[in-house]
Amino acid sequence: QVQLVESGGGLVQAGGSLRLSCAASGSIFMFNAMGWYRQAPGKQRELVAVFTSGVGTKYADSVKGRFTWSRDNTKNTIYLQMNSLKPEDTAVYYCNVLQGVRGYWGQGTQVTVSS
Repeated sequence: QVQLVESGGGLVQAGGSLRLSCAASGSIFMFNAMGWYRQAPGKQRELVAVFTSGVGTKYADSVKGRFTWSRDNTKNTIYLQMNSLKPEDTAVYYCNVLQGVRGYWGQGTQVTVSS
């Protein structure tokens, strides 16, 4: 069983930055995909950024050039650096990892961007 703990969300003004963290209970080398998703009120959960082994990193068009996915293998942690935040980035952000065919989700962290 994999546990994921997210942190780093909060309230920020438009144009500001936040860095989200997702700490895994085990080595992140065992995951074949690691990503971030978000869900705004009344909307479906959507992909923000995902790293897939052997493929690389993919970003949603809406965050390209502003968000950056990264990881620290020594800390078993993945990150989402979010710059130039916009009010439309407001959502609950979820960490997701894929181990084989089984996926795991974090509890989510709220990001609110004020205009």
